[in-house]
Amino acid sequence: MKPDLFQAPDYYNLDDLLTEEHKLVRDSARAWVKREVSPIIEDYAQRAEFPKQIIKGLGEIGGFGPYIPEEYGGAGLDQISYGLIMQEIERGDSGVRSTSSVQSSLVMYPIWKFGTEEQRVKYLPKLATGEYMGCFGLTEPDHGSNPSGMTTNYKDMGDHYLLNGAKMWISNAPFADIAVVWAKNEEGRIHGLIVERGMEGFTTPETHNKWSLRASSTGELIFDNVKIPKENLLTGKTGLGAPMQCLDSARYGIAWGAIGAAMDCYDTALRYAKERIQFDKPIAGTQLQQKKLAEMITEITKAQLLTWRLGVLRNEGRATTAQISMAKRNNVDMAINIAREARQILGGMGITGEYSIMRHMMNLESVITYEGTHDIHLLITGLDITGIAAFK
Repeated sequence: MKPDLFQAPDYYNLDDLLTEEHKLVRDSARAWVKREVSPIIEDYAQRAEFPKQIIKGLGEIGGFGPYIPEEYGGAGLDQISYGLIMQEIERGDSGVRSTSSVQSSLVMYPIWKFGTEEQRVKYLPKLATGEYMGCFGLTEPDHGSNPSGMTTNYKDMGDHYLLNGAKMWISNAPFADIAVVWAKNEEGRIHGLIVERGMEGFTTPETHNKWSLRASSTGELIFDNVKIPKENLLTGKTGLGAPMQCLDSARYGIAWGAIGAAMDCYDTALRYAKERIQFDKPIAGTQLQQKKLAEMITEITKAQLLTWRLGVLRNEGRATTAQISMAKRNNVDMAINIAREARQILGGMGITGEYSIMRHMMNLESVITYEGTHDIHLLITGLDITGIAAFK
């Protein structure tokens, strides 16, 4: 078991832009990842298993709904703190960050923003500690980038709703206690419902044979005439804008998280290049390797500045969906390119589980697709700057 020697790059002294609370939150998360995630994550990824024993720790470092008010069990932190926590967790593993992001932005966020007071009190404190785990049901087998075409639906049966349909590619599904599910009513309007494990007709088969996010638990949500109590309807917002608002929060977290993966690949490659001797000198002293490393730190620095500014805008309530899309797309693309270049610096060793790079590279192939594909985010920017939708 190799020690975690990670040292975070900060080429432009961005720590000067952070408050003491920001740095305390980040450093606590960083120390926890070094202690609890790094020593075990390669083994769990090889076995394609999620390390459930870390759930309690994720709650303790604020990994679940850090911006949720304290009265509901959250830490009441700001958006930059949330981003920094996601950065540190994804530095450990994208799959672990996915678990954290889903719980925070796709389960706790909609209950907090769109739920009733009774729902907030019932679910949020237990979700904040990890006593309850949740998942988010939007994507369907035939509706990914076009969620408005969903066929999952519910009918009003008088004293309850009857839910039918299916969702897929759902992080946390196999072990989630609750699912925030988006479905159409009889008029075709999209609403959110809280579905609880144990409800008759609700099953969550696990997705196997993944080459990516292997240390994350992925599954389906199947609804076969599931009776949903009427008090489980999220009444605060309807229409596709409701789940899209949740995805804004999640995509913002991804923009920070991808930096963590990129930093880990860069730090690993830099250390290896200084130690690896070829032709009687470290390969770090060759022009081609310096080009790779210099471009990596440049791109990481640009992404850090982008997300910090986005965090300020989020704190002020001024960040737009299009701005969030730009950061998600840019930063994940940046990270996946850095992972590929870092792998080359390590040569053959780069494909082994002795180093984190290949695992990050495979994970990022999912991150660049989920919660809005690379191309869809490009078109969101295109729509924003031209006023013309090019989705269809």
